[in-house]
Amino acid sequence: MSNERRLEVLRAIVQDYVSTSEPVGSKALLERHQLGVSAATIRNDMAALEDEGLIAAPHTSAGRVPTDAGYRVFVDRLSQVRPLTPSQRRAIQAFLAESIDLDDIVERTARLLASLTQQAAVMQYPSLRRSRVRHIECLAMTPTRAMLVAILDSGRIEQRTVEFAHPVAEGDDFVARLRERLNAETDGLLLAEAARGLSLLREAFEPERRADVDAVVETITAVFGEEREERVVLAGTANLARAGTDGLHVQPVLDALEEHVVILRLMSNLAEDAEAHDQVTVRIGAENPHEGLHSTSLVTTSYGPDAVAALGVLGPTRMDYPQTMANVRAVARYVSQLIES
Repeated sequence: MSNERRLEVLRAIVQDYVSTSEPVGSKALLERHQLGVSAATIRNDMAALEDEGLIAAPHTSAGRVPTDAGYRVFVDRLSQVRPLTPSQRRAIQAFLAESIDLDDIVERTARLLASLTQQAAVMQYPSLRRSRVRHIECLAMTPTRAMLVAILDSGRIEQRTVEFAHPVAEGDDFVARLRERLNAETDGLLLAEAARGLSLLREAFEPERRADVDAVVETITAVFGEEREERVVLAGTANLARAGTDGLHVQPVLDALEEHVVILRLMSNLAEDAEAHDQVTVRIGAENPHEGLHSTSLVTTSYGPDAVAALGVLGPTRMDYPQTMANVRAVARYVSQLIES
């Protein structure tokens, strides 16, 4: 659409409908907004918007509601995402800062998003295949046993034990040298790259220690190569029941959410599509590939270093898009900072 006034009328209709959940008429637009035109002009603009499929009459009344296409035009023309207040930012930061591990971060983030938006929140666990090695610790537990701890930039921590064929004598710096070489070969690499980089590590050690080095490398390589079942965490699904009067077909949505593989595939695709930090993706109505989600909008963004996963909220198409987008982006920023710290 090229007519800026009609776009302003569309914006006003979206805002009023989101606020009141009632169809919006020309009289209400004149009373609530300074559009600077007559009632007849607004009626003409509304007729043009309806012809273009951006608004529709839910029943025989003077009021109109936005269509999915109307919401799309509104979202695409948002000049900026509404900023959060300082108190909101402090509350988010304080709540997430109390997390004790990755599982707690994910659970808290999902609950926080659901509370902030009053929608259903979805958070994908960080993907191993997109994670990088931050540090590998090798700790001697006994002369013949060591603990390996792999710390990833996604916040994941993997622990394994390994048995040495030859005891490590007191004063032998084998474990310290092994730790140093492990980190030199893997630091900052994706897991698949790190596994390949360890293949020749044995050559850096004396022959009598190479069997032990092989055991360590085999253990770490196995961890890096594991195929893990990716997971998503949901929170606030009860909010969907309260949104049932907003044109949301609740049961198909709940059925889709129960199929975690469907949600996981959707979130994975969105994370890959939004690798640039701060990019918020909005899928409205039938833009969602799963038929059960056609009465919803999904607002998501990626989080973590290298956009390792996605988080977001799902609710009726009648939602406060600027505020929801701001909440999703702000929470993703704080989660990323927490994981990277």
